Amino acid sequence: VQLQASGGGLVQAGGSLRLSCAASGRTFSLYRMGWYRQAPGKEREVVATISGGGATYYPDSVKGRFTIFRDNAKNTVYLQMNSLKLEDTAVYYCAANNPLMSKGFDYWGQGTQVTVSS
Repeated sequence: VQLQASGGGLVQAGGSLRLSCAASGRTFSLYRMGWYRQAPGKEREVVATISGGGATYYPDSVKGRFTIFRDNAKNTVYLQMNSLKLEDTAVYYCAANNPLMSKGFDYWGQGTQVTVSS
């Protein structure tokens, strides 16, 4: 599986961005997809995940502001980010997991920079 993330950029605090992650392969609908982020000097952290069946997970830091959703017909997963905060600044990565093969995310995209300014 190859992943191509896009949609990052510079946005003011309180604004919105939508990230996209296009995946290769014919079994995308089976994959659990996720978005992670890594800020300078910090560890990578999960932002959102969505199962093949549509179940979602968000940490408290983004719950109510971020929404992950997928379009299986387009092999694409999205991350809608609203009410962005300065602390959301990071490189965002999409990831894919085949639940039939492993429990962790085995495939990673190249990352897209999100910068939130005051």
